[in-house]
Amino acid sequence: MKKLITTTILGTSLLLGGCQSAYYGAMEKVGYHKRDIMVDRVEDAKESQEEAQEQFSSALEEMQALLNHDGGDLESAYNKAKDEYESAQDAADDVTNRIDKVEDVAEALFDEWQTEIGEISKASLRRNSESKLRETERSYTQLVKSMRRAESKMEPVLVAMKDNMLYLKHNLNAQAIGAIKGEFASLQTDISGLIKEMNKSINESNKFIASLEGK
Repeated sequence: MKKLITTTILGTSLLLGGCQSAYYGAMEKVGYHKRDIMVDRVEDAKESQEEAQEQFSSALEEMQALLNHDGGDLESAYNKAKDEYESAQDAADDVTNRIDKVEDVAEALFDEWQTEIGEISKASLRRNSESKLRETERSYTQLVKSMRRAESKMEPVLVAMKDNMLYLKHNLNAQAIGAIKGEFASLQTDISGLIKEMNKSINESNKFIASLEGK
């Protein structure tokens, strides 16, 4: 339901100038606060990483099928591998975009929180809120580091895949396939490491969401 509201209000925010501050202001007017947006965006980032895991695994499988190709239509096998590589690139771009959005709302949320702490007159409540803010910031910093660490492992894999696809594009024959087989073990290791880092990031996302929701 919240995401439906997000989509509905998005058009309004764009009319107000397209900036994030206008978007957050429009959302707040319908009772959808930055904390709610933060939860949704962390969830979206987590889901994009899960989808990227699947896509990189699929790309690896198609490349393996191409390298093990024995007779039949070699070009068809190449095209399947190329399509999976391109889908992996799209998935990686989505992960980056989702993390960027998490960082944007986090900055707005923490700035607002700090400002509003200064408006609390009772010292004990102010100290308690300040403590909670610092705790949330520490948890968030750990989350983003984990997300970016996983993100950083995607690029080397994509570069290796692209190199292989371009090489095979101009040399699509058994000899060319044999030439890149030696690199496949390294690619498998890199993708395995990527998936492990994404699992860590996904776990951090779940912990952070639970902390924001008070679970």
